[in-house]
Amino acid sequence: MKQFKKMFIVMLTSLLVLSGCSLPGLGGGSDDPIRITSLDTSESQIMAHLVRLMIEHDSDGELNPTIINNLGASTLQHQAVLNGDANMSAVRYSGTEMTGPLEQEPITDPELAMQTAKDIFSERFDQIYFDSYGFDNSYAFMVTKEIAEEYDLETTSDLEEFQDEFRFGVDTTWLQRPGDGYDGFTEHYGFSFSSISPMQIGLVYDALDNGSLEVALGYTSDGRIAAYDLVVLEDDLQFFPPYDATPLATKELLNEYPGLTDTMDKLDGIITTDMMQQLNYEADGEGKEPAVVAEEFLEENNYFEDTESGDQS
Repeated sequence: MKQFKKMFIVMLTSLLVLSGCSLPGLGGGSDDPIRITSLDTSESQIMAHLVRLMIEHDSDGELNPTIINNLGASTLQHQAVLNGDANMSAVRYSGTEMTGPLEQEPITDPELAMQTAKDIFSERFDQIYFDSYGFDNSYAFMVTKEIAEEYDLETTSDLEEFQDEFRFGVDTTWLQRPGDGYDGFTEHYGFSFSSISPMQIGLVYDALDNGSLEVALGYTSDGRIAAYDLVVLEDDLQFFPPYDATPLATKELLNEYPGLTDTMDKLDGIITTDMMQQLNYEADGEGKEPAVVAEEFLEENNYFEDTESGDQS
């Protein structure tokens, strides 16, 4: 009987310990006042460190945010903030948020998409969806400079003539993606590719560069566009919704630390897509740590000390 009681106590203690643990990857803990989510991409991690460093700088070191790193999807970021494991996200993408957490149809008008996201996050989730950093990480068809010149390619529609000739590489998830995925694309543009190679996104750029593919679907802020001298084709029929990169925070956090709003407002429109490509390349191409990339960028820009902050609605 004594042995049974001991086993019961051990099991009960284990359950109590487990119940107090965060989900895997969400180890920041409720003791950290500012907890910032980040995806597992270099871009998201660069922006997470940029936000962290800006907050530390503007608070004279009184606030030291924790980064909840390597979350595999935007839905995990959303859930982490809803659950209270986090209270900020370094970067969310408007197109992904609209069709994911906000459960809306894709909106191709950037201003309407941004305002719709702001309204829903505020009214439904008590969260502030700030203005964009200034860059867009959208899907885009791209080719090498040599292919673009040889076949006179400028727009996505130009690919229709070569749909049976070109080998097309794409991130695996896009083929099954609802709304702005492959099925939606073929319906919107009216053609499909005969040869499709699903693969991890990193391999797509390498395959373009070594001639294994003629065309690929990539991301407009990826640093490998510049590194491989790729040509991004215009989405001339405006199929892809905007994917403006934007930070988010809970109203509760901003009410507790009002100065955070001024800090985040300084980051409004500071980074163009070309600039983000370069920052991503420093991490992915040159091997710099995202934290180093972020710190060097802020030092070069004097932590945006001369930037006037505005009001978020």
